[in-house]
Amino acid sequence: MSSSTVPGMSTAPKTRRRRPAGEVVLGVDTHRDAHVASVLSVTGAVLATDEFPATAAGYRALLKWARKSGALRRAGVEGTGSYGAPCSAICWRRVWTCST
Repeated sequence: MSSSTVPGMSTAPKTRRRRPAGEVVLGVDTHRDAHVASVLSVTGAVLATDEFPATAAGYRALLKWARKSGALRRAGVEGTGSYGAPCSAICWRRVWTCST
């Protein structure tokens, strides 16, 4: 679920989704109401960007969305001591390596 369905929230610029590219890396910028996520190739090319609600359902949707781009083995989550704590906890359980 992207935030485009949530009234009053700004949307992150979305990039075109490319074909799955092998291993990908997830980066998440966390905020109180929504998190902006980007999927990058291992060489650093941005494959996709979207915004998700900062809820349990939003975190699950974020990971499902990211896995469509390739094999998700690593994630970096900003703000893990506050707004990013729940998102990073889910990443720790469902992604092999999660950096904070």
